[in-house]
Amino acid sequence: MSNKKYVYLFQEGNASMRNLLGGKGANLAEMTNLGIPVPEGFTVTTEACVKYYSDGKKIGEEISREIVQALRVVEQTTEKKFGSKENPLLVSVRSGARVSMPGMMDTILNLGLNDDTVEGVAKLTNNIRFAYDSYRRFIQMFSDVVMGIEKRKFENILDQVKEEKGVKFDTELDANDLKGIVNKFKELYKKELGKDFPQNPEEQLFEAVTAVFSSWDNPRAIVYRRLNDIPGDWGTAVNVQRMAFGNMGNTSGTGVAFTRDPATGEKTIFGEYLINAQGEDVVAGVRTPQPLKKLQQDLPECYEKFMGIAQKLENHYRDMQDMEFTIEQGKLYFLQTRNGKRTAEAALKIAVDLVKEGLLTKDEAILKVEPKQLDSVLHPTFDTQELKKAKAIASGLPASPGAACGKVYFTAEEAKVHHQAGEDVILVRLETSPEDIEGMVASEGILTVRGGMTSHAAVVARGMGTCCVAGCGDISVDEQSKTFQIGEKKFNEGDYISLDGSTGNVYDGRIKAVEPEISGHFGTFMAWADEIRKLKVRTNADTPKDAKQAVKFGAQGIGLCRTEHMFFEEDRIPAVREMIVAKSLEQRENALAKLLPMQREDFIGIYEAMEERPVTIRLLDPPLHEFLPSEEEDIEDLAKEMGISYEELKASVDSLHEFNPMMGHRGCRLAVSYPEIARMQARAIIEAAIDVRRRKGYNIMPEIMIPLVGEIKELKFVKDTIKEVVDQIIEKENINMEYKIGTMIEIPRAAITADEIAKEAEFFSFGTNDLTQMTFGFSRDDAAKFLNYYYDNKIYEFDPFQKLDQNGVGKLVKMASELGKQTRPDIKLGICGEHGGDPSSVEFCHNVGLNYVSCSPYRVPIARLAAAQAQVKNPRQ
Repeated sequence: MSNKKYVYLFQEGNASMRNLLGGKGANLAEMTNLGIPVPEGFTVTTEACVKYYSDGKKIGEEISREIVQALRVVEQTTEKKFGSKENPLLVSVRSGARVSMPGMMDTILNLGLNDDTVEGVAKLTNNIRFAYDSYRRFIQMFSDVVMGIEKRKFENILDQVKEEKGVKFDTELDANDLKGIVNKFKELYKKELGKDFPQNPEEQLFEAVTAVFSSWDNPRAIVYRRLNDIPGDWGTAVNVQRMAFGNMGNTSGTGVAFTRDPATGEKTIFGEYLINAQGEDVVAGVRTPQPLKKLQQDLPECYEKFMGIAQKLENHYRDMQDMEFTIEQGKLYFLQTRNGKRTAEAALKIAVDLVKEGLLTKDEAILKVEPKQLDSVLHPTFDTQELKKAKAIASGLPASPGAACGKVYFTAEEAKVHHQAGEDVILVRLETSPEDIEGMVASEGILTVRGGMTSHAAVVARGMGTCCVAGCGDISVDEQSKTFQIGEKKFNEGDYISLDGSTGNVYDGRIKAVEPEISGHFGTFMAWADEIRKLKVRTNADTPKDAKQAVKFGAQGIGLCRTEHMFFEEDRIPAVREMIVAKSLEQRENALAKLLPMQREDFIGIYEAMEERPVTIRLLDPPLHEFLPSEEEDIEDLAKEMGISYEELKASVDSLHEFNPMMGHRGCRLAVSYPEIARMQARAIIEAAIDVRRRKGYNIMPEIMIPLVGEIKELKFVKDTIKEVVDQIIEKENINMEYKIGTMIEIPRAAITADEIAKEAEFFSFGTNDLTQMTFGFSRDDAAKFLNYYYDNKIYEFDPFQKLDQNGVGKLVKMASELGKQTRPDIKLGICGEHGGDPSSVEFCHNVGLNYVSCSPYRVPIARLAAAQAQVKNPRQ
């Protein structure tokens, strides 16, 4: 027997127990202790979920016993009894992980109803219609969530009854209609599963708790976790809570509200509710709700009380709250509160406002914005001139801002396939469900017919920074024939539409989008981030245009300039090819002489764009065959162009063919074989620096990076080649210019012998893309083919090319940093792989003491914020 406690009554917990009770459970406990009206209940902990999996997907005796004990306490407090005909206790069963995962996990309401208790509820409330409405909802949810019977099959029965009766809304069905529906639902259950719907409430409860635990591992939850960096071993908690009924007539209702506007951040209460409905109706977007303001007319006392509690919760949590509430016959209950999901614009405004209002310090405010969210602030909006000319053909709710234009597709699967084929996609659905997550990720924008600002589509789109227009009742969608209609006009799969997530407008065809202006709250907030952070942020840029964009976004230098990207341009590729097929040193040097002025011009443009910020330029890295054609026809054309025979060129192409180019003749190996290439590049780098210094007066200190080093002697050979050229030019020009020569650490051997390599290298830049390939031993271009199997079997939880593998690759980075500093205490340490823009990897770089991270221009603000958050969490001098 362990002393571990697996079940906590709400009054036994508090907000600090989030890891154990999950976000929802911890907040229900906190609200209970604040004296806010919360229906009684208890939380089964995340540790119970982890134990459920380690016990072979079974709820053990210990946990079962604690659940029953907690249930007895709730029965005593409420003076109701589970399964009683006279005064039945009904509960809701909801999931609640440590972090909010909207719509990813499952909920069951009205649990405890059966053929007997439904009569008890009818008698107690003197409302037969209400009792059977609750029962049909319970059968449907239980069948769908716990037993996996498709929800649509129940909806079809409901629609059929409404059609036969000639009514539009569920609320227009009477008690007899609902009794008939209950019988049909039970028949469907028996037909699907070959057994009767369970009548024992305790059996229902344990089945439901099991289902919530299982939903932690459903495919959509796994995809969501991978997108949001949530470890699989956290587990989810389960909250069991006395039902408060919003569907008991016109003095009852249910709603969702935010203490500030989640789209703009304005300090006004923002919410929606439905009279005579249950919570799922609002969130699922099946009925279109009323704005919260109207509650003031419908139920003024409840409205006043609600506003007071909402303000109290915001002040207590010192953040914008997202609350769910139910009114049962005039009595208000809070069912949950959490820090609300919000758009990036709103997140920035709220963070800045909370500091101005004295609720937060700057350090605390910095932690209130998700770095990945900034993506959406940096993304396009429609060109105002173009927008004036365009005519909106429909409008819905502006659920998630941004501008999106793309081809219409009607299923998540189609959206995913066409996105992978390089198309811009707009996903059009009646309503989205959590199963659609991968299609939503693949889409530029999402358009739904049903649902409000708090529907699944709206919440998930806002979290991902994807443009979304929800509740667009102007359009009718036929998912079968893959068309939708607006008035007379029919749109087919593959037609273009444009969505404006900031206004809710839908446009026919394509509208030009423009880059965002960065100012206001963004500027203030990012200035705070820059004051706080210690880690510098550079960019990976190969052109002056990219360099300028990165400076606009706050880059402090270039951490990686890939010189080969300049070689692929139309006017240069002939000279590059001439160099590759050259048969003698003389021929090769002639070709390089043509490339020299071009390379020099590139570097001049980059130095000018960066002014006096540091610039690290990497020598030629890819294998030479990449510059030559592989198709027969292209080889023939090129041979003609170069004035050599097809056979001669084909022989060159064949001789350069490699079985494993990733580990082949590339990087510093090219400079060892053909030192003249390194000499030309070194000359271009230094001559450009001298030119810009003389013309602009900028004090430039070039940083020359030698790629793919694995052995100190190899580094020394290439370094000596470069130094000879550079020192000669500096002497000849009679100029005093400092420069640095360093290396890219991307081979495990270099990391392991970094103390030796640091004798020659003045800086290390970790090329974590290649270091990841080499450490795992798989190619990033081919890994996608099998990584999905690894995710499905829980061997990996994330793609190691997107998020740094801290246990393996990270250990090499840490070791190399420490070894490098032992030899050369002032060595400069940076990272320039894709990971430089991933928030959790940036935090790792801060923690191991790197000087900077480098990432693509659009990710610079994300890295700046991630670096500031890392400093707040783990301060370094």
